Amino acid sequence: MSSPADRIELRSLRTTAIVGVLPEERTRAQPVEVDLDLVVDLTEAGGSDDLAATVDYGAVCDVVAETLANGRPALLERLAELVAAAVLDVDDRVTAVTVALRKLRPPVAHQLDSAGVRITRHRAG
Repeated sequence: MSSPADRIELRSLRTTAIVGVLPEERTRAQPVEVDLDLVVDLTEAGGSDDLAATVDYGAVCDVVAETLANGRPALLERLAELVAAAVLDVDDRVTAVTVALRKLRPPVAHQLDSAGVRITRHRAG
């Protein structure tokens, strides 16, 4: 059973995505940033020092980047759901994932560094 305190933390994965409801957001990719917290029992990896005993975070980043490039939803909420589902599919040892997804240039008439969502999803079953 996974310890709820064990996490793999991936921070500030930056890429571009087509996401948004405004006409210019539907045709031009914009910069986005993702933070991920993967709940994984790290006991075996910590004891064995064996790469095979943990989740390949390079593979996780690849899947997230692909999901961001291929998904074209209107809402950040939907894109975060797609990312969470893709991460949970990478490795059965991931029992939950928190996805923080931010637009780095949100289309608002105010000084705003980013606009984003944070969701947590658990493996079914």
